[in-house]
This record gives sequence, C-alpha cells and structure tokens, in this order.
Amino acid sequence: MASTDSTTVAKDGSDLAGLEAGLDALESRQSYRTPFRQTFVQKILPPVLAVALVLAVWQALVSFKVVDDPTKLPAPSAVWDVVHTAWLQGELFGYIWTSVSRGLLGFCFALVIGTPLGLIVARVKFIRAAIGPILSGLQSLPSVAWVPPAVIWLGLNNSMMYAVILLGAVPSIANGLVSGVDQVPPLFLRAGRTLGATGLKGTWHIVLPAALPGYVAGLKQGWAFSWRSLMAAEIIASFPDLGVGLGQLLENGRNASDMAMVFEAILLILIVGIAIDLLIFSPLERWVLRSRGLLVKN
Repeated sequence: MASTDSTTVAKDGSDLAGLEAGLDALESRQSYRTPFRQTFVQKILPPVLAVALVLAVWQALVSFKVVDDPTKLPAPSAVWDVVHTAWLQGELFGYIWTSVSRGLLGFCFALVIGTPLGLIVARVKFIRAAIGPILSGLQSLPSVAWVPPAVIWLGLNNSMMYAVILLGAVPSIANGLVSGVDQVPPLFLRAGRTLGATGLKGTWHIVLPAALPGYVAGLKQGWAFSWRSLMAAEIIASFPDLGVGLGQLLENGRNASDMAMVFEAILLILIVGIAIDLLIFSPLERWVLRSRGLLVKN
C-alpha cells in the first residue's frame, strides 16, 4: 500500500513537472534573426510604395494639366532641382541643422522642466488641483499664439525660439507623466513601501519605471509640439541674425512666390520629423514594450 502511494506521489510529481515544463515551453519565444526578405516586405516596401504612389499622383496632376499653373503646383522634378541646387551650394545641411539643433536643445530644456513638474503635479494633490487644469489648457493652446508675446518679451533672438518651444512642449511632457503615474497599480506602491522604497527612492525605483509607457507617450507628443512650435516661430519671427532654418526657408519661398522652394521646405520639415521619430522615439517605445514582455525580440 505504501509502495502504491509512493508510486502515485512520484507519478503526480512527474506529471506536475511535465505540466510546468509545458507551460514554460508555451511561454517561451524562439529567438531568431528575421530574414532580410521578410523585413523588406513588412517594413521597407510599404512606405516605399506609399511614397511612389504620392509621387505618381503628383506627377499625374501636373502631366494631365489637372493643375496647369506651375506657380501653384510645381512638378516633382522642379522641387528636386531646387533641393539638388541647395545641396550643391552647401546650403541644404545648414537649413536642416539650424532647425534641428534648436528643436533638440529646446526639447531637452523642456524635458528637464517638464519631468519634475509632472511628478510634482501627479504626487501633490493641492498642486494638481491648482495647476493641473492650466497644464491641460496650455497643451491645447496653439503654439503660434506664443510667438508674438515671446518676441515682445525677449526680442528676435534664439531665446525667443526656445521660450516658444518650452511653452509648447512642457505641458505635453508633464501631462504624459501625470497620466503614466495615474496608471501605476497601487499594489506596486504598497510593495515599494514595504521594501523601504519611499520618498525619492520610491519615485526613482517604483513610480518612474511603472509610469514609463505614459511618460514615453508624453515625450513623443512633447517633441511633436516642440517641432511645430519651432516652425511657427521661424516662420513668423524671421530675422537675418537668426540664420535660415526650415521655417524661414518656407517663409522665403512664400515671399518669393516660389512654390518649388515652399514644397522643398515642407518636404524637409516632414522628413526631419519622421527621421527623429524613427531614430529616437520608435526604438524607445520598442524598448519599453520589450521590457514588459509585450514585444518579442527577434
């Protein structure tokens, strides 16, 4: 009888171990390198086809004289000629760098200000009740509205540009972090207090990591507001000493009634925005998802 019981226990233990091994196998993901053909078909080919379709429709509108006025819609080749000329003259990189350097530096300033502000608003009820609605209102305010007062307060200089960027980006970053903190499960906070993670230590080790998805979303939106605010400032507050950025290039094209230059500026603004997202924020989002087991690492 004892032998039978021991055999049963051993069998049950073996079945349990097999069940656990099966569950582990189901939860595991096979790591392998994605073939280039699959990457090309899934990630490279679709945007290439989309761009080709846009260019084809654009060229068709010009070729079939749907829009027969080149001062309103230039051919893609005319825009390419303007871009190529700017490249040969060494001006193209200058346009891009002037705006990108301002945008990234202004965004870093906004990050330094918006992060602690978001934490304070999220954690202190009185401050949240006092300035929480103001932050939401500032986030919905068009960035271009800040350009005239910034020019009056600071003059036509880079400080004015950075002020407009800050006023556009800080509310988005702060609100994104507040949203992320609000979604932190209370169990995490109780567990942190039990382990002695209180005050700044709890904020650094518990709150910020748990609020990371919302924070990253706020950063991405903050960059979008930074870039849009900068373009508005460069278009409206043009001054020779500020250099020629992409917004100033767009305004120069409008003043000269040169639609090829206008399209050049629009395309460059679009390309820079896409490049920043692909190089900085998309990898950051993938890292956050992967660290939470929501994205399989191939």
